[in-house]
Amino acid sequence: MTPFHVGERTVQERMGQADIAGRVSRMIRRDIPAVAASFLAEQSMVVLGADDGTGRMWASQLSGPPGFLRAAGAETVLIYARPQVGDPLRESLGHTAGVGLIALQPQRRRRMRINGTTTPEGDGLRIVTDQVYSNCPKYISRRQIRSYDPQVVAEPRRASVLDAQQRSAIAAADTFFLATADTEGNADASHRGGNPGFLQVLSPTRLRWPDYRGNSMFMTLGNIAVNPRCGILVPNWATGGSLQLTGTAELVWAPQTDDAGVQCSIEFTVTEVVDTSAAGPLRWGPAELSPVNP
Repeated sequence: MTPFHVGERTVQERMGQADIAGRVSRMIRRDIPAVAASFLAEQSMVVLGADDGTGRMWASQLSGPPGFLRAAGAETVLIYARPQVGDPLRESLGHTAGVGLIALQPQRRRRMRINGTTTPEGDGLRIVTDQVYSNCPKYISRRQIRSYDPQVVAEPRRASVLDAQQRSAIAAADTFFLATADTEGNADASHRGGNPGFLQVLSPTRLRWPDYRGNSMFMTLGNIAVNPRCGILVPNWATGGSLQLTGTAELVWAPQTDDAGVQCSIEFTVTEVVDTSAAGPLRWGPAELSPVNP
């Protein structure tokens, strides 16, 4: 039985990579293997993707000292943190919700993804897993943690369009995260990386980025193919904050002639902006860009 829904299969077939996707999909499992449990316990940051309860998708960053995220059984993950006050997912993750999680370790260029269902657990979250799998290190910029200050609290700023400073931050980004979901509300969180400028600002409400070749499963693109609602998180690595956007995405299939590594493009229309980039608890050093970036 295939783990892919109709949107994912459609994109795989259009890309001519359905056979590869079928082979790669064998890595997807429901339980958390020992190596994945060890990896989770090392992390200081995760990104969650979910619906805010009104149909809008958002990606939110959670931080903590190693151990704030851990496997608690074969199909359960505990996170000893919740989105801060003012975060778009603060309220919706106070109830049962579909969620996608990506744990990214910039120091070692490693990442893994978990999709499942979350419920509140004390001051944190419990996730019952449905899909657990690792990703290759492609396009991950290497960074080192400089400091962690749990006392820092940032007050978010909200808007409906991107201001000049926010557009400049996006144009300089080498990393961002995506939150998408299928038509049944099964959420997913994924990573995108490239050289600064790969995330293009077309206008105060319009972005575009290229899709580089990855694991051939096309979970993000497959979700967008059937459900355009999408969230973006652009981390501010220096301050620990983030720029969160929600809106709609569309796949652009026009032939790409400028770079052989580009499979298609995605255009994103912004409907709301939440900016907490002024400060945050986790501070990172400068980027060492991935050597495989196109």
